[in-house]
Amino acid sequence: MPRITFRSRPWRRGVALAAAALTLAACSSSSSSSSASSSSTSSSQSASASNSKHLSIAYLSFAVENSYDAPMLAAAQAVASDNNATLKVFDANNNPQTQYSQLQDAITSGQYDGIILQPIFGTGLISLVQQAIAKGIKVVNMDQVLGPDYNTDAPQVTGLAANVMFVPTEIGTKLGNLVVQACQAKNLNPCNVGYLYDIKASALDVAISGAFNKAIAADPGVKVVAQGQSFFSPTEGLTAVQNMLAANANLNLIVGSDQGIEGGVQAVAAKHLTGKVILVGYGASAAALAGVASGAWFGDVAQAPASEGRLAVQALVKVLRTGQDSGGVDPVAQLPDNGIVTKTNVSQFTAEWPG
Repeated sequence: MPRITFRSRPWRRGVALAAAALTLAACSSSSSSSSASSSSTSSSQSASASNSKHLSIAYLSFAVENSYDAPMLAAAQAVASDNNATLKVFDANNNPQTQYSQLQDAITSGQYDGIILQPIFGTGLISLVQQAIAKGIKVVNMDQVLGPDYNTDAPQVTGLAANVMFVPTEIGTKLGNLVVQACQAKNLNPCNVGYLYDIKASALDVAISGAFNKAIAADPGVKVVAQGQSFFSPTEGLTAVQNMLAANANLNLIVGSDQGIEGGVQAVAAKHLTGKVILVGYGASAAALAGVASGAWFGDVAQAPASEGRLAVQALVKVLRTGQDSGGVDPVAQLPDNGIVTKTNVSQFTAEWPG
């Protein structure tokens, strides 16, 4: 309702003039109220229509069958269902070229109000994301970096509605600090570490391992003496750790993502080294939390894929309904002890994926 101000008028203008003024003011007030009421009703109807409109969302997955990605998708679908939206899932199955084509098709089809993107090769998709935004399609990036900087969760593409992800270098730093803690707790000096990459040549692994190496440099007794790759697979992790143990009889500790460490558990057990070779992971999977609780794993760095899926769809619905962007969103910001899982606090964590 507009604010209406009545000004006093000099009495010498006479009763007739005053009456006319009051009549005019009354008409004006009635007209303004009617206009304001109409405007308010129209705005309310517009907001209601916006909130009730069915939303079509393209969901571009890294790899649907991955045990890490499946809970992410399930959480995303649940939020979409609760918000009158549907997800059309595009599964790139770990193929960057496939994902590029899928994103291109989603943009040119004109069928989608918004896009949720989990990049395989983020820098290669920036130009397409810019095209989508220019067309008025809202885009939320999720889980992986969309841009050249692996030190931030801030959006790196102008107009991106939200960036829901873990910061890779923060994972590496936490992982390195946890390894130093493990080596000191077990009085290992030197502490000979076997480092398990997922995909050594990937920008993600380069960022994580770089931050890890800086963190362990704080303790000169901690040295990486062996390396392997798990390719996000317990089976590949088993083979890689078997090879590391065979080549390094003095190995004290194995560190890597949860899927690789799951394979490492088997390799260590086969060599009768359980409890002698320390295991440190990242992911906060069910397997990892169980391992930390039992003492088979020293510790873990938490990730929360289901939370990522939930937060990504919430951010996309928010921008489509209200026009408000969400910026950088850290899925583990509220976790205990900065997301560092140890035997003393493992009961405070809930696994969001099996491992």
